[in-house]
Amino acid sequence: MENTARQPIILQVYQSPIGKKLITGVTGLGLAIFVLVHMVGNLLLFAGHDVYNAYAHHLESLGPLLWTVESLLVAVFLIHAIAGIHIFMNKLRARPERYETYTSKGEPSLQSVSSRTMIVTGVVLGTFLGLHLLNFKFGTYYTTQLQGEDVRDLARLVVAKFHNPVYAFSYSGVMLLLGFHLRHGIWSALQSLGLQTQAIRFTVYGLSLGLAIAIATGFIALPLSIYFGFLS
Repeated sequence: MENTARQPIILQVYQSPIGKKLITGVTGLGLAIFVLVHMVGNLLLFAGHDVYNAYAHHLESLGPLLWTVESLLVAVFLIHAIAGIHIFMNKLRARPERYETYTSKGEPSLQSVSSRTMIVTGVVLGTFLGLHLLNFKFGTYYTTQLQGEDVRDLARLVVAKFHNPVYAFSYSGVMLLLGFHLRHGIWSALQSLGLQTQAIRFTVYGLSLGLAIAIATGFIALPLSIYFGFLS
């Protein structure tokens, strides 16, 4: 038997099935908070280009602090993705034959399309993230002036991108998948962390669903509003 006594505690935790779920739960909730904040930031474009550009410039002016946060987010994302893939692979090894139908274990089942497609939506979101960074963070650098200072005109780039129907609708589709991923992910994370009881199980499930819908709707509102001419 492999001696794990000398291994770092975090590695020992990761090697257990419960440990992997705890890690995906913690990292998943952290990423959910990030996407919520990011969604709210996106909606600032409805307040005007100057407001949105001022927000983006403020973040950019944080310099090393922003780079540290971005590096931390990348690390959290990678840990979440790797742990999620390992959990999925372990499930395949434990149950190589897929069931034709899903049945409850005697109580109301909370299985859904979102819970059964977590690995699929996760892979799509990971691929999208790379493309999204290339198109926006490292995309065309337009400039404008705010209070006499030259700053990046990120609002112009966003509007230009979402006037393209391919990008507007593909982005909206991926954000719909994000909603599916969050619907199960948030509830599952709270369950893994022991933050819900049987008495509030369905309440937490409903709140997780509501938050997932709100985040997905918030993200989808921007590209569709730009494409259909409600926002320019």
